[in-house]
Amino acid sequence: MSSQSITVSLAQIPVVKGAVDENLTTHLFAIARSAAIGADLVVFPELSLTGYELELAAGLAFHAHAPEFAVLSKASIENNIIVIAGCPCAVEKDKPAIGAVICFPDGRIEHYAKQYLHDGEDQYCSIGTKDYVFLVGNYRVALGICADFSDARHPARAAEKLADLYVASALISESGYEADAKILSHIAAQYQMPVMLSNHISQTGGWQTFGHNAAWDSSGQLAVSSHSKEACLLLCTLNTSEITGYVIA
Repeated sequence: MSSQSITVSLAQIPVVKGAVDENLTTHLFAIARSAAIGADLVVFPELSLTGYELELAAGLAFHAHAPEFAVLSKASIENNIIVIAGCPCAVEKDKPAIGAVICFPDGRIEHYAKQYLHDGEDQYCSIGTKDYVFLVGNYRVALGICADFSDARHPARAAEKLADLYVASALISESGYEADAKILSHIAAQYQMPVMLSNHISQTGGWQTFGHNAAWDSSGQLAVSSHSKEACLLLCTLNTSEITGYVIA
């Protein structure tokens, strides 16, 4: 990793239950706006393209060549920004995974599947089996989806893989936010690995979510936060292990 900085846009967006086309439009707006501000990466919350609607996951599951992925990839290429969006991903001969699609400006499209599930998620979803670390500039970025970060093995492996940044795409409720924020802060401090969170703001899957997208520096201190449940982008610039940032409403 060099001392060159990168900027991550943590998208705090509304989602509509099962309305993939409408949600995709919201994503495209956030992607273009993030890129215009100079972000290198934009991260959306867990299952952002569909909402956290587990009972709909099988019917809405995205296959590897889903047209929505082509649309996101085109936006990534045209805006020169890496995109991480959440969606249920089809799994051959199994339940769908709680996944993410990662689109790169060079046209690559990759996927990650959540490995550690909350109670009840296994009724609708299968588990992933592979960690995911990718490059943003010269920074190694590890991706976790919600409960991944609650299992100590996941961030530990990210640190073993020499990740410079741990990014969590999540759904966190108001009642659960304080406890989860402590976990994310602890991960950052334990591994001297900055952590960033992209969370929902809409009511989804029966949960009243809390927003408050945030980033913790390598000492575990809260560096920046949206401090709200309103739609916005939290722009976080990482320079080695220091984080600065601001909110774009």
